Amino acid sequence: MLSTPFGAATSSSIVPPTTGRGPSQSPETLASLISSSKNITQLLQIHAAVIRHGFHNHPVLNFKLQRSYSSFGRLDSSLALFTHTHDPNVFFYTSIIHAHAADNLHMRGIQLYIQMMSQDVEPNEFTFSALLKGCPLEPGKLLHPHVIKLGFDCNMHVRTALVDVYSRGGDLVSARQLFDTMPERSLVSLTSMITGYAKHGDLINARSLFDTIADKDAVCWNVMIGGYAKYGKPTDAITLFRKMLQTKMNPNQVTFVAVLSACGQIGALESGRWIHSYIQNNGIQINIHLGTALIDMYTKCGSLEDALNIFNNLKNKDVITYNAMISGYSMHGYHQEALLLFQDMHKNHKQPTAISFIGILNSCAHSGLVSIGKGIFLSMETKHKIKPTIEHYGCVINLLGRAGFLNHAYTLTNNMNINNIKPDPIIFGTLLDSCTLHKNIELAEKIVKFLIDHNLANSGTYILLSNLYASASNWAGVARMRALMKEHGVQKEPGCSSIEVNNKVHEFVAGDMKHPKSEEIYGMVEEVNGWLESHGYSPQTDVVLQDIGKRERVRSLEVHSEKLAIAFGLISTKAGSSIKIVKNLRVCLDCHEVTKLISKVTGRRIVVRDRNRFHHFVDGLCSCGDYW
Repeated sequence: MLSTPFGAATSSSIVPPTTGRGPSQSPETLASLISSSKNITQLLQIHAAVIRHGFHNHPVLNFKLQRSYSSFGRLDSSLALFTHTHDPNVFFYTSIIHAHAADNLHMRGIQLYIQMMSQDVEPNEFTFSALLKGCPLEPGKLLHPHVIKLGFDCNMHVRTALVDVYSRGGDLVSARQLFDTMPERSLVSLTSMITGYAKHGDLINARSLFDTIADKDAVCWNVMIGGYAKYGKPTDAITLFRKMLQTKMNPNQVTFVAVLSACGQIGALESGRWIHSYIQNNGIQINIHLGTALIDMYTKCGSLEDALNIFNNLKNKDVITYNAMISGYSMHGYHQEALLLFQDMHKNHKQPTAISFIGILNSCAHSGLVSIGKGIFLSMETKHKIKPTIEHYGCVINLLGRAGFLNHAYTLTNNMNINNIKPDPIIFGTLLDSCTLHKNIELAEKIVKFLIDHNLANSGTYILLSNLYASASNWAGVARMRALMKEHGVQKEPGCSSIEVNNKVHEFVAGDMKHPKSEEIYGMVEEVNGWLESHGYSPQTDVVLQDIGKRERVRSLEVHSEKLAIAFGLISTKAGSSIKIVKNLRVCLDCHEVTKLISKVTGRRIVVRDRNRFHHFVDGLCSCGDYW
């Protein structure tokens, strides 16, 4: 048996078919075989042949073996070869540094660089490119002076790597200074700079640079589309995707994941379906990542049936795929299905993650399953060894608060400190929302005072308490909250509803008159009012949070954003077809009741996605069971 430098014993009788059976092999032949090896098994056999023919100290062969082991993910073997190499030169060092960088072992790569310098081996441009590739910001800053000292700061590849280090690390000022002083700019350097801007939300500068590139590659397009999708510009992401197709640039799976996310954000079902069709028609494989993105898009766009079809046909589902489907069931009010799928995940030996529990706890909160939700929450740590985070506490506080257990929810909020978790304004906002739902002014005032005293109050704090005062007709309290809002520069987020018709998203705010079809829309609103009156409906004027007369209250209810969107849907789509609406706030009681009646009168299915969940209105009933 021959012992190879990386510790594996290989039989001397093993000779790969590609090495031949002659009495000897030349270094050139063996070098060619190493370069053409297809897998680790072939490489091991060729390495045995190298040793058998006495070339174990041959520098070229060892260098090629070192690189090949790294390419097959065998860093241990590559490092063993490097360690056994006598007086390694810059190419050996650069190769092993690159191998460590590829495995995100950047500090070990820097240690090798220090070792290299201590042995008087001069680095070259490829050494620094390898060191800086994917390097975190702080180690990158330490290497930057060495780059300058050794005269590589003007090298395009090294400068590009430095731009990438600074932009990824968030030091966009330094990245831009390096970028602006580059003797020449490559597509890679431009993409690095755009990535830095897009990653940190500076979409204006990212787009400005993006538009300067004449020959954009797929990576460049993906960065910009992904930036728009990530930072709340979904319409821009979809528009840019269409522009990408117009340039004949072929999108890839990364592109589709980003643009499907954008479709899901605004509920653009028609666009999402078209993209799905494009994927199928162009023979693009739907892997786990793309399949999960499609499930997420369909659930957020209101088509649970399509999401379930993707889920059922997806092979080798992972826990992320299960999480997406559980979350989808939760949003749409299919709570028993969510619980069954959660159990099915266990049966298929998929260990739930922290995200899994957020999905299933939200499902319990939407359905009022208090006992089941509490049991699942307790099982996180006792059974699954997952420590609850602030998001999980938020789900349970929402579960308890919406079910009316406000004091229990408040106690849990105060006891979070036991687990070294401090409740934030979002947690208190969740509790305040429940106080509004159950009209508990006393507890709401206590929470708001605590938030203000501890400098934790945000816009939602004042708005929620103001709304609670308004619902109780406490106009003095409303005036006090509005004064505080003005003092702190807080502005209330206006309600906005959107509907997609013929691949175009139309947005409405309350009382909107800007739409080109406003006259027809308001004509339909009047027709709907006639239907409601004939069915004996009485407007829920107590949800109007303004100190105005009854007639004005009724009129303000009639022009809520979702009612305008539904009216537009009624005049713009075929009779009997479904209408899908997306609203940025929680749907109010009056709009909820009105939509139930519209679904009954028109025989249409109306799907409304509000801030919390989906409502499926069919024949006068809602999927939420009036619990939301």
